Amino acid sequence: MSSGYFTLVLHSHLPWVLHHGRWPHGVDWLNEATAETYLPLWRAFYALSGREGGLGVALGLSPVLCEQLAHPDFHFEFIHYLDNKIAAAREDRATFARTGDSAMAALAEGWEAFYRATLEDFMGPHGTNLVARFRRLEEAGAIEILTCAATHGYLPLLSSDLAAERQVQVACAAHRRHFGRAPAGIWLPECAYRPAGPWPSRAMVEAGGLERASSPRAGIEEILARYDLRYFFVDTHLLSGGKPLGVYADRFEALRHLAREPERQAPAPDRPHYRPHRVGDAGALHCFARDPVTAVQVWSGEHGYPGDGDYLDFHKKRFPGGHRYWRVTHPQADLGDKQVYRPAQARARVPEHAGHFLALVARTLDDAAPLVPDAPPIACAMFDTELFGHWWYEGPAFLAEVLRGAATGPRSITPAAYLERHPARDRVALPEGSWGDGGGHKVWLNAATRASWDAVHAAESRFEALVRNLSTRPTDPLLERLARQAGRELLLLESSDWQFLVTTQAARDYAEQRLERHGADFTRLAALADHRAAGGALAENDAAFLAECEQRDSLFPDFDWRGVTKPEPAAAG
Repeated sequence: MSSGYFTLVLHSHLPWVLHHGRWPHGVDWLNEATAETYLPLWRAFYALSGREGGLGVALGLSPVLCEQLAHPDFHFEFIHYLDNKIAAAREDRATFARTGDSAMAALAEGWEAFYRATLEDFMGPHGTNLVARFRRLEEAGAIEILTCAATHGYLPLLSSDLAAERQVQVACAAHRRHFGRAPAGIWLPECAYRPAGPWPSRAMVEAGGLERASSPRAGIEEILARYDLRYFFVDTHLLSGGKPLGVYADRFEALRHLAREPERQAPAPDRPHYRPHRVGDAGALHCFARDPVTAVQVWSGEHGYPGDGDYLDFHKKRFPGGHRYWRVTHPQADLGDKQVYRPAQARARVPEHAGHFLALVARTLDDAAPLVPDAPPIACAMFDTELFGHWWYEGPAFLAEVLRGAATGPRSITPAAYLERHPARDRVALPEGSWGDGGGHKVWLNAATRASWDAVHAAESRFEALVRNLSTRPTDPLLERLARQAGRELLLLESSDWQFLVTTQAARDYAEQRLERHGADFTRLAALADHRAAGGALAENDAAFLAECEQRDSLFPDFDWRGVTKPEPAAAG
């Protein structure tokens, strides 16, 4: 038995893509992640959920992802997607059979079976609402569910405390609606943190812009404390110093220069990252830091487990259909040099890597124990959920093996359970930064994205003026609809995914179109709200436009546009 604990922290998020295209950019992102990641992980957790003491998994589900997974329109889209994948696999199998390629035909048959089983599971007795499935796991004590900012807004770069707090308030309300309880923990989008002080900060200006008159701003922890959140997560370098590890450069060539040239950071306190620390004056809010040792072993496609030559290659696909038939072969191999995938060999590597991971965790905790003599150390293994299954096909099987091994190896625990047993004593002042490559804001704020932030900030200022103008007026159902939908479009405009997709070049055109769409829709809705408040009626085309926006961007039905208020206590259950 090792000297401490580890917790598996998974952050699940996709932007609002429902009703905004299918392929190559749009709802098929959600379809792929559901088939390859969310459902396989749910099956793994469900199979192990009877274990006493739970699994020690903190599963983050961003509010905007929950809104999509629970939406009946997504359920229809997903069934249609699975039917198409089954048909494509069947056609591939017939083609390979005609050419006498038995190995490829067998793989095609495997894909047909995979997607058919996925469809049967989705339509089976556990129900099509995956959010409800994960809720039942939490209610059974198997996992702990974290929230995130409402639409994954990059909180340090939003233009006001009100804008940042609106993201948190909407998130907590959505979490209570979906899970029947208030969240204890939050995954800050991109683990991005900013302390109290002048805004824009020096780090923001150096990252690529935001030159304007400075104003005092609250620290992120002050906003979180208003909603009784107990803990959040930061990257290692914010707590212990050192070079930022980064998370995305292995997957996106456009970010590799940031990993080589870390942004200038304020000195971090020399604190061990294998225990939580109190943050802020209230003393009830804690931060946990990412364990860098486990991070490299799993995140890296070149040096970590996903780069093993026997695993399924992510990049090479056969069209039409998009099925994958080749293995990694070598992390640096060209697509033309990829060899045919061998499922049995890949399956054999999974328990080997899981055993190595558990041994690594045990050694890490033993080494950390002398550094935290007042409490057992805790290692936070923090990852994007979509890494497991989508980027790394064998990832869910790996996690299942790790969780099985944790029953007798390094002890797993959720962050909330650890704090109950070992509340932190030390208080820490954190510097500014994120877990993005370079350690600061440059993945999201740079020359290519600066104009988008100007548009976001102008919309935030416009919405706050709208709220001041409308909040004291008598109730008008049409005005309520206009203000509420304008707020939804602002939240979608604030999503950090758009700047990320621009910087990484992963889907720049799509991201710029989404920024333009939500910005234009917000501006028109705000103008219509002012027109209505002045006693005007809506023209037929304006009424149709409002209805179209409500149907297309139908998230957060309980959104309160009037402003940020202290949340009511969550109902029991």
